[in-house]
Amino acid sequence: MITATGKLEVFGYDAFFESGRVELGLLDCEVARVTVMSRGQYKVIGKNGEFLAKITGKMMFTANATEDYPAVGDWVAIKELENKQAVIKAVLPRKTIIKRKYGDKNQAGDKNETQIIGANIDEAFVVESTDRDFNLNRFERYFVILSEAGVKPVIVLNKIDLISKEELEIKLVELKERFKNVMVIATSTIDDSGLDTLMTYLLPGKTYCFLGSSGVGKSTLINKLIGKYVASTAEISEQSKRGKHITTMRNMYFLKNGAIVIDNPGMREIGIIAGDADSVFGEIAVLAGQCKFKDCTHTQEPGCRVLEELSDGKLNEEKYSNYLNLKKETDNSQMSNWEKRKADRDFGKFINKAKKDLKKFKGGGV
Repeated sequence: MITATGKLEVFGYDAFFESGRVELGLLDCEVARVTVMSRGQYKVIGKNGEFLAKITGKMMFTANATEDYPAVGDWVAIKELENKQAVIKAVLPRKTIIKRKYGDKNQAGDKNETQIIGANIDEAFVVESTDRDFNLNRFERYFVILSEAGVKPVIVLNKIDLISKEELEIKLVELKERFKNVMVIATSTIDDSGLDTLMTYLLPGKTYCFLGSSGVGKSTLINKLIGKYVASTAEISEQSKRGKHITTMRNMYFLKNGAIVIDNPGMREIGIIAGDADSVFGEIAVLAGQCKFKDCTHTQEPGCRVLEELSDGKLNEEKYSNYLNLKKETDNSQMSNWEKRKADRDFGKFINKAKKDLKKFKGGGV
């Protein structure tokens, strides 16, 4: 460990990052953590304070992908300049990296790009609100990209003050039945319900990020946790019921108890680059292992344990349908453009046939 690491440890530095620094031969550089990223400029913090930083021309020239650039949460090697300016010379090895696919899927060619949501995240709070975007399938989509990153998810159901206790209980039961192994925290920033539970969950030196659509209250939650107004917020449009993209860049904040949190812009689409749907749908994965055929698609084959559980009402039909869609998306994510287009056509036919066969199966026709 380098000397004078007291401050660095407060920012999340540990032996893992120091080992990477040594392996890369960067002992002549200072290290700092990226706290803000916006339009090619960065704000970093290290033992000598905060700096505005840019990457070197060499680093930009040798970068082959989005992942080669620094992201909020990264530890970087820097050269400190005058007037609190710095140059980023390298990104230290990452513990975790959360990324998604975004872009126009309807345009010709591969217009989808990779976007880094955050690096070196320990756990992620997936936030939905009771008033506008409560959707169990969306949670599972987030869980797939988090499983690929190796980041533990926690569900935050926010704005519970907007519904009755009876309605809240129904939603909590739905969440706990669908996601048996994921912690659920119900919160309200109006009456502070659940905020003590959320704060207790945040541990010193650990890094957490808040993910969710615009307007679900991520920034307001962070303001409450910090104890002052630092993250920008906005009201939901009553006409459209859609949140405004007030948070336009990723920001890292340090809480009084030593925990580190990252606020993210709202995401309307959660495109999956890679991931393991089976790890998210553990119940279905176990059943799949009991199917008669190893290459069972769980749509029409005889001896399919997944379809048997579905027919008996023991498997949630919505969960099953979302599994098929996400499984297809994760399996399809590494294919070539031609293969993707062909797979999309084949999948449309496959789903239509599966629905017809499922009706027959439920009626005893299979």
